[in-house]
Amino acid sequence: MVIYIIRHGETDWNTKRLLQGATDIPLNQNGIEVAELTGEGLKEVPFDIIFTSPLKRARQTAEIIRGERKIPIIEEERLREISFGPYEGYCCSRKGYNIPDPDFLKFFQEPGNYVPPQGGESIAHLCRRTTEFLRELAGNPDYREKTVLLSGHGAVVKGLLSSLTISDLNDFWTGGVHKNCGVTILDVEDGDISIRQENVIYYDEARSTNYFE
Repeated sequence: MVIYIIRHGETDWNTKRLLQGATDIPLNQNGIEVAELTGEGLKEVPFDIIFTSPLKRARQTAEIIRGERKIPIIEEERLREISFGPYEGYCCSRKGYNIPDPDFLKFFQEPGNYVPPQGGESIAHLCRRTTEFLRELAGNPDYREKTVLLSGHGAVVKGLLSSLTISDLNDFWTGGVHKNCGVTILDVEDGDISIRQENVIYYDEARSTNYFE
């Protein structure tokens, strides 16, 4: 099995550095175009099936990458982005930061010590649900010879890779958040998962901004 993982294209909330989380924000025009360029770069990949977060930005990205392929797109709740509860829509950049709780910065700086707001999700829980899905997929004999695409989000992608790349939650953001439409490829053999490439883009890097979602 080969698993491709992609982070969704850009949104207006990305460009404004607003916490998106579970808020259902669509792609902006640049996000659509970057997804189209990525789809062109992946046009020869023989995808058999696509699993996507149910949020619009990930679903749109999945549909663009699918192109003319006659394959199913299945919404998977475990690929939904981490929830920030009441802080969604607040600015998390240094310029314009307005999140009420100063300890929220631990989400970026000390993820192992991050405590989510009421109604939010912990990083540990995100890692458990995404890892559960990845292991379930890798061990499914129905997909043994298949090529699968997962369309998700910044924190979700890191969660999917967490069991392969880190042993301490404080290292969760090592390497930074993946770029919009950054593509990671995993090879699965006899249930063992290895990383072939991580966070590769198929468009001009000038169209990308390094930010947390």
